[in-house]
Amino acid sequence: MGFKAKARKHRTQDTSVADNKGKKSNQGELSCALNGCDKFADKSLGGRSLSLDNAIDMWGQGNFTPLKGRVRVCKSCYRAWKKENKNEDTY
Repeated sequence: MGFKAKARKHRTQDTSVADNKGKKSNQGELSCALNGCDKFADKSLGGRSLSLDNAIDMWGQGNFTPLKGRVRVCKSCYRAWKKENKNEDTY
């Protein structure tokens, strides 16, 4: 039996341990700042941070909760903001 065959033999035994380590949890720590959105705004889940001015332009005053001068949004809310502001020149 060669070294590759031995490695395959031992790899199949260790897959249960490796699978538990590799899975990501869909639960995050930071929730999306928009009212009515139940998703998470963690960076590992695709969340982003927008400035207060950008959030007010998109969703209006009072429809979100700011955190340290920024608004943490989930991936889907960020994509909606990005699509809305795609053609604007901010330079």
